[in-house]
Amino acid sequence: MQYLEVCDGSYVYIHFKPGLFENKDSKGIKDLIKRKKHLCFTIGSVESFEKKLEDAQNELGIPSWKKIPVIYSNNKNSSNKFMDLLPTILFFGCIWWASKNSGGRSPTTMGPQGGIFGLSRSNARMYNQENKVKVKFKDIAGMNEVKEEIMEFVKILKNPASFELLGAKMPKGAILSGPPGTGKTLLAKATAGEADVPFLSVSGSEFVEMFVGVGSSRVRDLFANAKKLAPCIIFIDEIDAIGRTRSRMTGIGGGNDERENTLNQLLVEMDGFDSSDHVIVLAGTNRPDVLDPALMRPGRFDRHVTIDKPDIQGRKEIFKVHLKPITIDPNENIDDLSNKLASLTPGFSGADIHSACNEAALIAAREQKLSVQKIDFEKAIERVIGGLEKKSKLLNPHEKKIVAYHEAGHAVVGWFLEYASPLLKVSIIPRGSSALGYAQYIPKEHYLYSKEQLIDIICMSLGGRCSEQLFFGRITTGAYDDLQKVTQMAYSIVAQYGMNKSIGNISFKEENESSFFKPYSEKTAQMIDKEVRELVEACYKRTYDLLTDKKEDIDKLAKLLLEKEVIGKEDVEKILGKRQWDENDSKLEEKSI
Repeated sequence: MQYLEVCDGSYVYIHFKPGLFENKDSKGIKDLIKRKKHLCFTIGSVESFEKKLEDAQNELGIPSWKKIPVIYSNNKNSSNKFMDLLPTILFFGCIWWASKNSGGRSPTTMGPQGGIFGLSRSNARMYNQENKVKVKFKDIAGMNEVKEEIMEFVKILKNPASFELLGAKMPKGAILSGPPGTGKTLLAKATAGEADVPFLSVSGSEFVEMFVGVGSSRVRDLFANAKKLAPCIIFIDEIDAIGRTRSRMTGIGGGNDERENTLNQLLVEMDGFDSSDHVIVLAGTNRPDVLDPALMRPGRFDRHVTIDKPDIQGRKEIFKVHLKPITIDPNENIDDLSNKLASLTPGFSGADIHSACNEAALIAAREQKLSVQKIDFEKAIERVIGGLEKKSKLLNPHEKKIVAYHEAGHAVVGWFLEYASPLLKVSIIPRGSSALGYAQYIPKEHYLYSKEQLIDIICMSLGGRCSEQLFFGRITTGAYDDLQKVTQMAYSIVAQYGMNKSIGNISFKEENESSFFKPYSEKTAQMIDKEVRELVEACYKRTYDLLTDKKEDIDKLAKLLLEKEVIGKEDVEKILGKRQWDENDSKLEEKSI
């Protein structure tokens, strides 16, 4: 061959000497060259090709002056070069297009987007004159004191001049804390609805993304838009997502740096706007104990409003609100029905009550009724408390009998001990959230408990296990939940409430199970365990003696429960008689079996 031509760093063309294939023996190769026009092959890299060519010629012993020459050429035209650059051009073009088109407005969010793909833009939902908040204070029941506290913000937003005239500064914000479903978000919306001002709603978790700095940018964007819309209300739901106490070990591992940067920016923004801006920040959380002290101080969130679960009167008012859109049986009186349902729903939040009312309407519609009756509401409450009734997984007769006597033991102890909770209703029908059924008791509404009261409560919790031992001669795992409550209460009496003579007037804070350090010595720990064990054994003996004395009553009650599967207070009174310490019960308590 005459020489090799490396073209574009990828192809090698073989150029033969003129007249090389003129003889007859070369006819096949000559035809191949005529058909292919030229011979070539591809290479991976120029360096590798050069090395292999050099090694092959050295191995054949070809002297340097006879080695095959290699030339290099570049035959790419402008179209080929453009095709090579096309992927890069398309990539940057897509980024430019997305950035340019991210400046539009969304009907449910506010403001122009900033940054690539609008990552720095706040995701707050805005409610203004076009889609104003329709919730008013009249739509909220069961929190009259809280509404009075929040009403002050409405008055300030409607007439700020009257307050500024006296030199008063408008509070910058308020923390709304309470259990889930108590109406924190609803109250914030009602505040904006009453004041008739724009309402910006955002969740605390929406500030933090995978990119560093996005959270701080969104906080700045949120407050910048709020100032433009002033007077307005900002509501940050679940603020504990970004407002948790900052760690003293900041920087080690870097796990919380972004969240803390977002919190720092929020603190700066709340310091940055003046009361004359007429922007109020409301925040909701069910964990106020984990919030950073800098966030809670006056000048940022000036008011701390606690929203508890409603009492019986509050539940009655909430039921009246949720019963309005429901077609009630004409024979039912709304006041009487609300009062009855309130007494059947202890510990229910506003969201639970709404769910129960809606479930009652669904049950009535499923049965093709023309109106919702009281029995439908009772079924709905059972559904909310215990879950869906299990029809495929039923107890065998022996287990059913054990459960009946177990519950009868609880009921008898609660009926004959002064400070225990008498039975209101018990069911041994298995439901979704409880394996064997559920029970409701009527505890007295106390805020302070004496040692005698706590001991009666412990005895009642042990009533089920004592009844099993008394009638069957052995115990089962059915008392697992009861024993947990007994253990916790007994340790509280001995180690926290200062009600034990041996330990004295000392209160040891309850530690987590994972804690390696205790605030007392090993000797004190042994003493606490000893006193707790003696206390529980004394309560067990007292309960067993009581049930032995009332054995016939337990047997009658258990047989009635096996027959009817669900019994109420009236059934208990027929067997046990009128309760000696009966009073106007104002609250109920549920217990899963």
